[in-house]
Amino acid sequence: MSQPNALDQLKQFTTVVADTGNFESIRAYEPQDATTNPTLIFKAVQQAEYKPLLEKAIADNRNSALSGSALHRKVIDDLLIAFGREILSIVPGRVSTEVDARLSFDVEATVEKARYLIGLYEKLGTKREHVLIKIAATWEGAQAAAICQKEGINCNLTLLFSLPQAIACAEAGVRLISPFVGRIYDYYKAKTGKQYVGAEDPGVESVQKIFTYYKKFGYTTQVMGASFRNTGQIRELAGCDLLTIAPDLLQELKDSSDPVTRKLDASAAAAADVEKIAMDEKTFRWMLNEDDMATDKLAEGIRKFAADIVQLEQIIAKSF
Repeated sequence: MSQPNALDQLKQFTTVVADTGNFESIRAYEPQDATTNPTLIFKAVQQAEYKPLLEKAIADNRNSALSGSALHRKVIDDLLIAFGREILSIVPGRVSTEVDARLSFDVEATVEKARYLIGLYEKLGTKREHVLIKIAATWEGAQAAAICQKEGINCNLTLLFSLPQAIACAEAGVRLISPFVGRIYDYYKAKTGKQYVGAEDPGVESVQKIFTYYKKFGYTTQVMGASFRNTGQIRELAGCDLLTIAPDLLQELKDSSDPVTRKLDASAAAAADVEKIAMDEKTFRWMLNEDDMATDKLAEGIRKFAADIVQLEQIIAKSF
């Protein structure tokens, strides 16, 4: 019997998620879930095959009583839901839909937007258990997610680069976190000039540390490694709860027959010698402040996602 390809081997240890807005890529790799973000949506609507989704969202709001930026935000929300529902027609699990990054420091506005997005899904017949609302892993984002989770709105806390962010999210009871492996790698590679490989990769180490902490102290929040730069990073995290992977890396795994072995194990992590950290807002802000990489990458990620939303609004504005 021939060896299963690396992607199929990985699926034995980890739930594989497609990190794309491209429907055909999602179909090709048969992931359980799929994630999107403002950058992926912005890129997608500039491609001919996805323009009809944008055109429909615009047409549906032609006679809206709203105007200006409020109208543009409404079109974007409708577009996000359209992408999400198309994705859910392909995957059996969940889709992640992102709250506007410009709300990352506003608890009430984030909760309001999360309720609104879930409401749009439910009006169209999509059950909330198939949706994860993506929120930036700021202190305010974690507090907003805590409120949402109590209302049955499952959240995916994104732009996560450090243990204090992960702890705040777990104590908020969020359903899932997305630590960004590749962006951590990018930071240290640029700073040191070193090509990190395998277990020494600082992005991989960060996820391993978070995974161990969660399993040690019995948190039910799932860990989904994200933002990969190479399949070596993915292989080092085999056994993580979930991994969200871009199409090019999914294909590389599919084309490989090299063995994939479990690297993260919940039972082993639960037995690890790890000290528990009492997390409150002051501790969170101090620990984040002391971490140059996490501080820089969180701020940069919020700015980038916000900029892509602004560009999408500008495209929409030209149609009214």
